[in-house]
Amino acid sequence: MKIVVPIKQVPETSAVKMDPETGTMVRDGVEAIVNPLDLYAIEVALEIRDERDDGSEVIALTMGPPAARKAIGEAISMGVDSGVLVSDRALAGADTWSTSYVLAAAIRKIGDYDLIVCGERATDGDTGQVGPGIAAFLDLPIATYISKIQCPADGPCLLDRLVEEGTEQLEMELPAAVTVVKAIASPRLPTLRGKQRSRKIDIPVWGAEELDVEKECLGLTGSPTRVVKIFRPQVARECEKMPAGDTEAIETAADRVIEFLTDAELI
Repeated sequence: MKIVVPIKQVPETSAVKMDPETGTMVRDGVEAIVNPLDLYAIEVALEIRDERDDGSEVIALTMGPPAARKAIGEAISMGVDSGVLVSDRALAGADTWSTSYVLAAAIRKIGDYDLIVCGERATDGDTGQVGPGIAAFLDLPIATYISKIQCPADGPCLLDRLVEEGTEQLEMELPAAVTVVKAIASPRLPTLRGKQRSRKIDIPVWGAEELDVEKECLGLTGSPTRVVKIFRPQVARECEKMPAGDTEAIETAADRVIEFLTDAELI
């Protein structure tokens, strides 16, 4: 069984900056980490591989600048078998549609995949669109918000899917894609042996030329969505202060609170 885990390198939440001109995220000079929600996808893929014990493999895939190799290295240090970095200046500024398009092309190039496991969303964009987008480009069934998954060797995958009313139980034939939530597992820590292996392993880097993609669908120019304006909302609050230093003042303040709540039709 071949499991592909698309992951993303994101800025630390406190360090997110936006370019007001292009509407894209500024990544240069900002400390980056593996998207925390992708760690759960990595853990699930590793657990499925280990439970099957049939020579299954887990491949991490990411798209980003050359520095994103660090994200693949971290996945390998957790136990992932191999990884691929998709990196090309032509891909810069891609929105979720263009990103899904390129990642789907990379997965086609990997080939013979059975299951694609994605995190619920990325902490920088917070859209949750890339996993379903990949499935759409690959014409695969997808189940989102999965909290439990079992993939036996002799039948369909059994899934628990979180919904507003509780949990749905689903069966899914492979090949397929899923997005997983935090409740599904507790990500393991990288090991020393894994870190040593991540430094030595060859991680191929694929650019646009290595993938079967159309150039007009790449990067900022190939992205159908645009951030047209960025601004910080101004929070304005008007308040009425009433000192309540003695009994009379307390009674006056209490009467005013009751009057305010009555006018607002809250009582």
